[in-house]
Parts: sequence; structure tokens; C-alpha cells
Amino acid sequence: MVSKTYTSSPATSFPALLDVIIIGAGPCGLAVAARLKEETPSALFTDDEHQRYHWINKHRGRMALVQARHGKQKKVKADKWHGYTSRQPFSSTHSESIAGSPPSLSSSVSTASEETEIGAVENDSPSILVLDSTGDNWMERWNRAFETLEIQQLRSPMFFHVDPGDRDGMLAYTQETGRDSDLWEISGCVGKELSKHKKKKKLRSKPVAIGDVEIDERDRKDYFSPSTGLFSDYCSSIIARYGLNTPGMIQRREVNDIQYGYHPELSPSDKIFTVTASDGTVFYSRTVVLAIGLGRTKVIPFKLNGEETNGACHSTEIRSFPSSNVKRKIQQRQETNLVVVGGGLSSAQIVDLAIRKGVSKVWFLLRSDFKVKHFDIDLTWMGKFKNYEKAAFWSADTDEERFEMIKIARNGGSITPRYQKILKQHAARHRVSIHPRTVICGHEYCPVSQTWRLATDPPIPDLPRIDYIYFATGMQADVGELPLLQWMNREYPIETTQGLPCITDDLMWKANLPLFVTGRLGALRLGPAAPNLEGARLGAERIAWGMEEVLGRRRDRENTPTERSKECFCGLGNRYAGLADVDW
Repeated sequence: MVSKTYTSSPATSFPALLDVIIIGAGPCGLAVAARLKEETPSALFTDDEHQRYHWINKHRGRMALVQARHGKQKKVKADKWHGYTSRQPFSSTHSESIAGSPPSLSSSVSTASEETEIGAVENDSPSILVLDSTGDNWMERWNRAFETLEIQQLRSPMFFHVDPGDRDGMLAYTQETGRDSDLWEISGCVGKELSKHKKKKKLRSKPVAIGDVEIDERDRKDYFSPSTGLFSDYCSSIIARYGLNTPGMIQRREVNDIQYGYHPELSPSDKIFTVTASDGTVFYSRTVVLAIGLGRTKVIPFKLNGEETNGACHSTEIRSFPSSNVKRKIQQRQETNLVVVGGGLSSAQIVDLAIRKGVSKVWFLLRSDFKVKHFDIDLTWMGKFKNYEKAAFWSADTDEERFEMIKIARNGGSITPRYQKILKQHAARHRVSIHPRTVICGHEYCPVSQTWRLATDPPIPDLPRIDYIYFATGMQADVGELPLLQWMNREYPIETTQGLPCITDDLMWKANLPLFVTGRLGALRLGPAAPNLEGARLGAERIAWGMEEVLGRRRDRENTPTERSKECFCGLGNRYAGLADVDW
């Protein structure tokens, strides 16, 4: 598709009209941008078809096909597919800048010499601009959060990532770069490693060694999660592969308004989006993707006033750890006491980091029970039979029913077995005191001593004065409270369920209104995994198909002789459809 860009007449200053504006440069935004650049997404092909498709593209115009006619063999050259630009750099200059980037999958990238030999092809990618309130780089908030809390491992398995080209791309990248040591075994999961004598009896496929662990070839990707460094480098390779790091593609802007309607300087038949940033800058686009993650409303037990903000913060607000007053007491070898409120993995990671930083003792308060799970959703939604759960979810009659299924699948915050073991070790040394089903019912902050006096229900005996409180209590997703959607909620209102928007199956705000929503806010259509990396990739796939309808790409390309010939050569689609082009 050639991007349709509207420009103003010489007498006006109307800027170019973009195809896509993505709000949010986190995993969901990156997944959408990469998917829009990918011509052969893994979701549309089996592994064999995917490999064959890339092989054909790699050798197009140079492979000899043998054709038999009247008993003689005649060699012909395959036609080049000039309209096909799989994995082309964003610009000609960009291919030089990615030479020092982390290597991407060798099976998925054409070399510069091949591109030169094939010749120039048109770039049919949509024009994309990304606006993010945190910075002008992909995954900046994500990476900063992991660095601040010194988190070394992702909770998700290897097949949860944002690469649209290959479901097992991260595993291939790990093996290609020789970084098996960056894989963390998810021990005790379904399909747990069998002893060698049991493997000989029960396993039909040959076990494959990854590191020092032998696992079944059929299930190897289910048993490991990547280190944060490996995942970050893999994302960098995806960014480089699709040319998503060109200057100016990502701008640090806080978006505070989105409007949709006709513009007097453009065609009267087309509606566009007007996106306004907090500094007054205005952007125009045919489509907008809302990939803002968790939302804005913090869930905390009590509201903090001006002075109390010096003694407590939400986990999303942590910029350095520990706080300055606690750090000063540690340096002076004074006793320090912290309270961490939560129940999810982030709260456990904060508790562990506080002990490692030298805090004397941490009181860990959980509103509900101490729950231990490998993942933040039930394994039935992530394993090999997750399609059963997804089918039941998509077949639900109402969004209220889907919301209840989401609640059951996620079941509040939980902690991994690894961190359960870490917390138990700290508790055995009397450095951590764990209190499930406990809430703060009274608080008093002294600005002079910078300490808290807390009352809990049930009471905690001998609870000392607390130097700092961390609320790892999550965020509330309420589409009605987002400032940037106030105009949309007023002019194009939609139904909501517990704060989640009831969007279309294509993740659009309304039919024929191309404001796409992904991530946690798209949970009523994507399911319980919507806030996770898996949800980011699934959301990107749906959005890409919806955008093809909006941007006219499918209408421009479908049923063309070249497209049918390409699909027929790949063994896809209806190969007899090409007979319609024959002049009988």
C-alpha cells in the first residue's frame, strides 16, 4: 500500500496527514508498529509455510524453475514481486545505522548484498508517528522500571514477545546469539522435566539440551523465561529489523486530547484524527492506536496529602531506591523499617530489593491471601490447550460474563515460586514479616522525623515507626477517567464494563471509527492476557487487519493477478482463481 498523504495548498500551513499515530512506546505500541511493517506474520502461516515464504522472497528472480513440455525440460526464471517489501529497512540510510545493533534472526533478514541484487522496491508501509510521555525511545518506561527495581528475569515464557514474524523468534534469537545462560528455567510447571530413565520410556521425540537441562523438544519453549537483558536486546533487534528507530519516529509528548471529524482544509468525504499534545503541538492522522498500558488511576489504601508524599509512593512512581531518608539512615547504620503493601510480584521484588539494599526489616502487608503462581494468569490460558479457554471467552454472551472470566483467570496479585522461596529465606532471618489479609486502618505521619505510625486490621504486635511505605497495589483501568479521551467519551460515547471499554472485535472504538485500543484496555476482546506480552502481540494482529480495511490496503491489493500468483506459488489460497485472468 502506498501511503495516502494529504498536503495543504501553498496558501496554507496544514501539515502532512499521517497514516497511524501510536500513543505509547511500550510493548503494546512496539508490537503494533512491528506488525504494520511485517508482510508475513506468523499468525497467518504455519512454520513450514513461513519458512517457504521467506525462502521464495529471498531468492525471487534468481531461482530456476523446471517446466516440462513435449518431453523436453525448459528452464524459466520466476518473476520478481516488485510490490513485496518484506523486512525492508525503513529508509536507505537506516540500513547502515543498524550494523552494530543486536543481531536479528538470520532466517528472517535479507542481507544488503541480496537487496542490492534484487533491486529497489517500493516501500508500502504506512507512515507512523509514536507519541510517548516518558521519552523518545521504545520501551523507555519498561526498561527504567526493571532497572530501578533491579529485576533480572521476566515472568513470562519464551513465546510471549512482540515479534510478529515468528512465535518462537526469541528462542531462535537466543540460540543464534549463544545466550542460553540468559534463560531461566520455569521449574515445577506442567510437563516438568522427567528423569533420564523415564524419558526413554515415555518420550517419543528426542530430548534437546538447552544449557545443562534436557527437555522434550516438543515443549522446550514452555519451560524457560528470558532474562531482562536478553528480552531488551531481542526487542532492539526487532526495532532494527523493521526500521523503527529512525529519528523523529518517536516523540516525547504528553497527549491530552483526541478528536475525530472533518477538517476544512482536507477532503470533505474523509474524517481524520486531531491529536493535541500538552505543549500545544497538533498532529493529524487517519488512524490512532491507544497503547498506554495500565492507565492513570493508582490504587492506594488512602490518599496522600502534600507532606505525606515525602514518606510514601506508588510503585509506578519509584525513580530511585530506597528513598533519600532511608538511604541516609542506612549509611548512618541506623535501624530502618519499611512497609510494602501489595500482593503481586512487584511487591515481592520491592521487599527483596529493600533487604538487599540494607533495610533492617520490611513488613509485607497483603489484602488477601499469599498466592503463588508461575504466571499472573492461570496456566490453562497459556498452555497448549489455551484455545479451549479462548473459545469459551469469545463465545460469551455479554461483556459482563467476559469480565468475570477475566477476574477468575487473573485472581488478583500473585507471586512466583522463586520469589516465594526468597521471601521465606528473608523471613527465616527475621528480616521480613509477612501479614496476609491485613489492611491499614489508621495512619499518622510526622514530617519532623519523617516516620509513620500505622494501625492495622488485624493489629500487628510491636509494629515500630515506619520510615517509608511502598504501595505496590496496581492501577485501575477506567477509560472514563483518561483525560485524553474526554472528547471521545463525550462526542462518541461507548458502553463500559467495570471501566473497560466495550470496543469492537477489531479493537476499534466504534465501527467505522478507527481509534484502536490495545493492552489492558482491550481485555474484553483480547482476554485475561491482554495486559501481558501475549496480549500485546494478539492485539497488534487484530489492529493490523482492521487498519488494512481503514487504510485501503486490502482493497488495493486483493484479487490482483500478482497477489494471486504469489499466493499460488506459496501453496496458499485458491490456485484456480488465476484462471479468471486467462484470455480464453
